[in-house]
Amino acid sequence: METVLSGIRPTGNLHLGNYFGAVKNFVKMQNENNCFFFIADYHSLTTHPHPENLQQNVKQILVEYLAAGIDPEKVTLYAQSDLPETAELYLILNMNAYLGELERCASFKDKVRQNPQNVNAGLLTYPTLMAADILIHRADKVPVGKDQEQHLEMTRLFANRFNRIYEVEFFKEPQAYNYGDNLVKIPGLDGSTKMGKSTGNALFLNDEPEIIRKKVMKAKTDAGPTSMNQEKPQEIANLFTIMQHVSTKDTYQFFNDSYNNCSIRYGDMKKQLAEDIINFCTPIREKINELSANDEYLNKVRAMGAEKAHESASKTIRAVREIIGFKN
Repeated sequence: METVLSGIRPTGNLHLGNYFGAVKNFVKMQNENNCFFFIADYHSLTTHPHPENLQQNVKQILVEYLAAGIDPEKVTLYAQSDLPETAELYLILNMNAYLGELERCASFKDKVRQNPQNVNAGLLTYPTLMAADILIHRADKVPVGKDQEQHLEMTRLFANRFNRIYEVEFFKEPQAYNYGDNLVKIPGLDGSTKMGKSTGNALFLNDEPEIIRKKVMKAKTDAGPTSMNQEKPQEIANLFTIMQHVSTKDTYQFFNDSYNNCSIRYGDMKKQLAEDIINFCTPIREKINELSANDEYLNKVRAMGAEKAHESASKTIRAVREIIGFKN
């Protein structure tokens, strides 16, 4: 059984894009792999969040991943800051990371352009912290997006460099987890190809029914098809893509046929889509509300995750210290 690790950014509520793009795959992974899922609250410190916001975001992510189907009995689900071994390995890897290679990292250069007044050391050494997250559990596979591929390459670089410096074969090279045909991209309601919180085009798992209805009814459409079986423009294709994942096959087929024969009424389609999204999200939203009020259970889950993560990480850090020459 392979060890799979993935970080979860504590950036607020999950939306349908998150669910179909990652969380649904995490739920599948937990039955097939030895999974470590962590809430990356150390990483978030580069933006200097207020303590109350940080605590609330960590809790919200924990709640929503549990509500979406992550089973803390099957996986190791923990907060990054609950595992001090990660910080120690981060420090050690930084000793063998060089300024030039960190400055050449595409994500660092992007951050410098976007926020020239906040170019901190945490942004520069983000790849080494990510490497520490992965190597502390000696992960085999890491689900990464296109923007994280370079960081995974650097993790392999740091792992091989450690092995070469200390003449050992301790760290293995983690590979990207291939979702295959399971990776689903949910588009936005504004006609864009990606749903996202920052772009204001998202449907959140904990949205109340009336909020969902308002968002869907405002979704971008056109004047309607003018010829039989014509290609759908992006904004219309987006609605059909969402419908494909939340509605029945018969419902999807009915509106698809209506589009192809030029009889579709977008208002009817939106009303149906909104109700189907509500039906899909309601069980998750109710579970979110239930878990949010149960701090005792959430603390238990977090403590259990920290204990399991520590059991794995402590073995790695003891071995690393011994390899380097520190006597335990």
